Amino acid sequence: MDIRQIDDEYSVSGQISVDDLDEIKALGFKSIVCHRPDDESPDQTSFADIATRAKELGIETAHVPVGRMGVTEEAVKGMVDALDEFPRPMLGYCRSGARSTAVYEKTRHIRG
Repeated sequence: MDIRQIDDEYSVSGQISVDDLDEIKALGFKSIVCHRPDDESPDQTSFADIATRAKELGIETAHVPVGRMGVTEEAVKGMVDALDEFPRPMLGYCRSGARSTAVYEKTRHIRG
């Protein structure tokens, strides 16, 4: 797991696993947003599995997939909602962290 801090409230990572969640909790993350569509790759952990374990650890989760169409208006709205509703620091993840960074950057223009 390679976590990269974007700012004080948001960091990104490539795909995480259920086993990573204890470390994510220990690092102080209070919420997670998945930007990867389920079944994008046969080896990825499903969002439902991540969400189940995260809930057990008291970490809020949201699924805001960013697929082949890139960062859509719907994805930006979903990310704005997550930022408005969830505690931080927040971790966004996708395959490499690029989509999680891109969607966050677009929300910064909206949120100010």
